[in-house]
Order: sequence, then C-alpha cells, then structure tokens
Amino acid sequence: MKILITGGCGFIGSNLGLFLKSKIKKAKVTSVDNLSRKGSILNYKRLLKLKIKNFKIDLTNLKKVQRLPKFDLVIHCAAEPAIEVSRNKVDEVFKSNLVATFNILKKCAKDRSDIIYLSSSRVYAIESLFKLKKKRSVSENFNVENFKSIYGFTKLSSELLIKEYSYLHKIKYLINRVALVSGPWQFGKEEQGFVSLWVWRHLNKLKLNYIGFGGTGKQVRDVLHIDDLCELILLQIKKINKINNKLMNVGGGYKNSINLIKLTELSEQITKNKIKIGIVKKTSPYDVPYYVSNISYVKKLYKWEPRRGLRKIVNDIYFWMRPNISILKKYF
Repeated sequence: MKILITGGCGFIGSNLGLFLKSKIKKAKVTSVDNLSRKGSILNYKRLLKLKIKNFKIDLTNLKKVQRLPKFDLVIHCAAEPAIEVSRNKVDEVFKSNLVATFNILKKCAKDRSDIIYLSSSRVYAIESLFKLKKKRSVSENFNVENFKSIYGFTKLSSELLIKEYSYLHKIKYLINRVALVSGPWQFGKEEQGFVSLWVWRHLNKLKLNYIGFGGTGKQVRDVLHIDDLCELILLQIKKINKINNKLMNVGGGYKNSINLIKLTELSEQITKNKIKIGIVKKTSPYDVPYYVSNISYVKKLYKWEPRRGLRKIVNDIYFWMRPNISILKKYF
C-alpha cells in the first residue's frame, strides 16, 4: 500500500508517518509538507532516518499536487491549525485549509485514491457549545450551523467537499473530527495546544496566564494522546474496505478531560516546578468554557478507546522535552 500524509512534517503527520512505517511492513509511506512552520525541519529529519520521503510543495498549487505520484490512500493532515490566526489572516487560512483540500480531492479522483481526513471539533457552533452543560459531551449530530470561526468553517467546508467527491468519483473516505491531541514532538507553542505549552512553561519556569472567562482557569477540554490517535488510524486503514464513508468524533472523552487549574497541578507534580500564573479576564470570541468529545460512535465502530490518560500525556511530553530543551530553545 502506498500512503501519502499531507502535513507530514507537522506534529500529527510526523508521528503518524513514523508509526505507520513501523506497523505496516509492506506500506510505502510518503510525506508532503512545505516546511514553512518552525520545528518542521526537526520532524523532517526524523522522517529521513526511516527513509520516509517528503515532497516540499505548496498544496494550494494544483499543478504541483497533480504531479505527485499515485497513492492508494491519502491521510490529509495539512492545515493552518491556529484558531486565532483565522481572525487576521482569512485568505491564508482559506487557502491552506480549503483550497488545499480541493486540490487533494482532485488528485484523489484522478488516481482513485481513498482519503482519511483529519477535521476538527471546531466545526461545532460556538453559541451552542456555550449552552452545553457540564458532564455532557458533544456527539456527531451536534449543531454545526452559525458562527464557529473561519478555521472551523474551512474544516466543515472540507468535509462537505469530501462527501461530494466521494459521491461523484466513488472515493472511499473517513472523516475524523479530532479534538485536542497532545504528546511528544508537540513543541509547546501557544497555537499548538495548551497541554504542551503548560509543560514547556513549567519546565522552563516561565509565566503562564489563565485567559478568558474571568481568568478563573476553569475551562474544560478533553485531550487525546498522539499514540492513541495513531492506533485508531491504523485500525481505520486496515478496515477501510469494510468501514468507510463515515464521520466520527475523535478525542480523549470525558475520562480524559481537564481544566487549567488541574493541569497546572499536574504539571507542577511532574516537573517539580511551580510558576507564576497571571489572570487575563477578557475572553476570545473563539473560546468556549467547556468541550468534551462524545466518542461512543468511534468506540463502537472500531472497538477502540484511548489507552493513555492525562498523567501519561503530561509525563511523556515532559520526558521528551527535558533532554531536548537546548535544541527546542534554538527554534522557539
């Protein structure tokens, strides 16, 4: 099987590429990544060690996408992941997230390639999420109408494009609405997820802020370990001829949900460092007080569930960052 991973030198893409290379002996795994993000060169070097080739091209350039070799399966991870970026760089986010998907689908249609798409929990309407009561979770039929962010719009629009192309060109697809994913090789930057950011700041004894909702630190999110995501996608690849044309929420679920106060306590326990926490009361228009994925559907489909808890996630990030701290500081 020939597998192409878009965004293959990003956090999820690189971990997934290395994982699949080790688990599917006859698979030829290839990456496509423009290497524009800080840190992608570090992941690129990791891929090279296992002889995973990367095509350095811009996915918004259709001619270059069409010149890529033929693949049996495309795992589409590439995107501009920073929600706040979409406030000021609408054109950039639109091209990176939607035009790139359109070009990839044209390539899939031409080559008869299947596609696994990493969508986002950000497709759900923010005003509806504000009404979500605690101890409840978000299922696939939750409201996607109304305001969600430009980022969320591009991810939802990409889902619709995939369904249209599947119908017209008989492409098998799977859509994963992925919540917050974390683990080793997530670089501790603000736009890459708050868990790795929390560990990095505690490790380096740098100040953090509780931002929004009065600065109480009580926002709740569910978190998924990168290895659990990779294991799920491996199952999806193996069963794609039997289970396809499905959309599912993928996340840590209720048992792996946490607020910032608890994450601070956990980070202090693991790093042995206590840092100053500031308060910023103003809330971003894109933030919500509570989000937990309902993962019952994906669990039923694949007999899968997250095997790694929050302590394991924080612990793995810390023990990856600690020996690499000098290298990481050169990039960030």
